[in-house]
Amino acid sequence: MAQDTARQPPPTAPTAPARALLPLILPSVTVGIVTSLVFVGVSTAAEKLQHVLWGPLPDALGVGRYSVLWMFVVLFATGVAVGLVVWKVPGHAGPDPATLGLDAPVLPPRVLPGLLIAVGLMLAGGPSLGPENPIIAVNVGLAMWLGQRLVPRTPDALWPVLAEAGTIGALFGTPVAAALVISESLAGRPLRGRLWDNLFAPLTAAACGAITTTLVARPTFDLGLPPFGHARWGDVVAALVIAPAAALLGMCAVYVFPFVHAVFRRLRHPMLMLPAGGLVLGALAAVGGHLTLFKGLTEVGELARDPGGWSAGQFAAMAVVKLAALVVAASCGFRGGRIFPAVFIGAALGLCAHALVPAVHPAVGVATGVLGMLLAITRQGWVSLFTAAALVASPAVLALLCIASLPAWLLVTGRPQMQLHPDGTPIR
Repeated sequence: MAQDTARQPPPTAPTAPARALLPLILPSVTVGIVTSLVFVGVSTAAEKLQHVLWGPLPDALGVGRYSVLWMFVVLFATGVAVGLVVWKVPGHAGPDPATLGLDAPVLPPRVLPGLLIAVGLMLAGGPSLGPENPIIAVNVGLAMWLGQRLVPRTPDALWPVLAEAGTIGALFGTPVAAALVISESLAGRPLRGRLWDNLFAPLTAAACGAITTTLVARPTFDLGLPPFGHARWGDVVAALVIAPAAALLGMCAVYVFPFVHAVFRRLRHPMLMLPAGGLVLGALAAVGGHLTLFKGLTEVGELARDPGGWSAGQFAAMAVVKLAALVVAASCGFRGGRIFPAVFIGAALGLCAHALVPAVHPAVGVATGVLGMLLAITRQGWVSLFTAAALVASPAVLALLCIASLPAWLLVTGRPQMQLHPDGTPIR
């Protein structure tokens, strides 16, 4: 009898009844739609300002749109403008962005307007950061503030999860990315009930955020690279080389990050740190060209439309300059995230590999380069795999990415991350 008992499988977690999940639908739908509208609103406003700053304004002044002089002027002015927001606006645009990741803290409402202004100015001015971290932080704070007042019986812990999921769904235009991120974050926590029951509300928010963004803005991650058919032995070798190489380059930036951050911290005041960062970014843009500006998603599409339009040296130079710009922008105080610039860096490395060895398929080079870079910069395994696969829109590349992720992950796991503790030491 004792042996029979020992052989019985452990009991499975009970499934939540429908009546426990139904009350979560309306809050989840609402949060998903609102988070998407916040993201689309900030992005649209930033794009309109970017169009003026880098189009009619330099034309009216008789200066080249992407001349070295104009890039210095705009990036320095962006540093001054964001520095003023951080200095004078209530809440100082939130905590040091070098200490924040996708898992955002709940910020008080008075911080949110300044953070929105800071990220909008940053996106328009050209620093190499994306909108993800500050937009998630704004949506988390907004969801908590409104949720506690409008639906006070809902557990407070639910609102940040819904806001993060809704924002990630809106950013990527699909709820799959949010489901992967939430699943990864839940892996280290004790769960009550089945995993899918815990994902029900966040997935609802992510789906509503994604469909709202799709209907309003019609985003796409597909770079339109030449289609990739069946994998060959050469593709496996290329994937096993490119992904770890990209991860190693990304880890160089990770190890340099706290030292660059410490240099800017010595300036102590945002009106010194951010303008100084703008000047350094201007110098980097003068070296790398205008494609190394901004968050990088539009610019990587321009690279992908003509994989043979640049030499291997030019692709490599753009990747290194963009990586340096990412480190500087994230260190000096600009509010932004690191995923979208990392996509540009990884894609440039992959296209560099294709230029060096034409037998390397562009889709394989881009996907595995992005995978390795994202693993190093974000340490988010599922998001790295999903983003790399979404860029090439080819199911056949998934197996290669899974294989390439193994040596790349061995290089980055257990090592410092590109995120700091409040005292400036790196998080492991």
